[in-house]
Amino acid sequence: MDDQFLPIAYFQNKFVPFKEANISIATHALHYGTGAFGGLRGIPDPQKPEQILLFRLDRHCQRLSNSAKFLNYELPAAKIEQIIVNFVQKNKPDKPFYIRPFVYSSGLGIAPRLHKIEKDFFVYGLEMGDYLSPDGISCRISSWYRQEDRSLPLRGKISGAYITSALAKTEAVESGFDEAILMNSQGKVCEATGMNVFLIRNGVLITPGFEQDILEGITRDSVLKIAQDLSFPIQERPVDKTELFIADEVFLCGTAAKITPVKRVESYQLSPNRPMTEKIKEKLTAITENRDQNYQGWVNVIPLD
Repeated sequence: MDDQFLPIAYFQNKFVPFKEANISIATHALHYGTGAFGGLRGIPDPQKPEQILLFRLDRHCQRLSNSAKFLNYELPAAKIEQIIVNFVQKNKPDKPFYIRPFVYSSGLGIAPRLHKIEKDFFVYGLEMGDYLSPDGISCRISSWYRQEDRSLPLRGKISGAYITSALAKTEAVESGFDEAILMNSQGKVCEATGMNVFLIRNGVLITPGFEQDILEGITRDSVLKIAQDLSFPIQERPVDKTELFIADEVFLCGTAAKITPVKRVESYQLSPNRPMTEKIKEKLTAITENRDQNYQGWVNVIPLD
């Protein structure tokens, strides 16, 4: 497993071998979930292998900076961005990969708190191909519900919140499905275990809005902008569970999952014909490979020499 990780990590304000980037078993974040993470993909440029392409680096860094604020930690987005660029240049990856930046309470205190405790930031990466099958997956409706923003800051990727995702994912896999879709506290469709949900009905692209306690996904935002440019009608609104069963198309999206079509929800088989999903997916792939002149602002080109 270790050989899948990129060899160099950023840890305690310096670059070190990945295997030497270790924390104490008394670390506060390990016990109380007082951490927040980001995640972004990178690929060697298909046209110029001597450079790396990172997708929407600025948005990912800004979201992590915002997440850090929930932990009472000021970490400028510009600093995160520069460290990630240096991280890529030091590792020189030659396969598609995933970067995991993480902010956390690094002190060794016992009390659950955010004040008067040390904070830190690290970055590591690993090779990553398809997170889920690009041919389509099966989903169940989870018995676990998404938390509410009044209970914890859902606009940040707070590590402690992902116990719900872990419970839902294991429940889904152990009951014969690939992935879980969670409802919110109002009984409306929210999101998957680490992905936003889209469906298509009668030519309209539909997705739950921010008021439904979803994560403000960067891939979700990208899909909406692409759909708008493709002149697809869009609705951001509450979604009922039964709409998934009769949808023309359903897909999940996220940094790791990219765009993953759903072929079955519970016992309801969906159509294998997914024209709108495929058009969005093709467009997003072209953008991430820096083949679309209209979206070059979404791609950071990192030279390796």
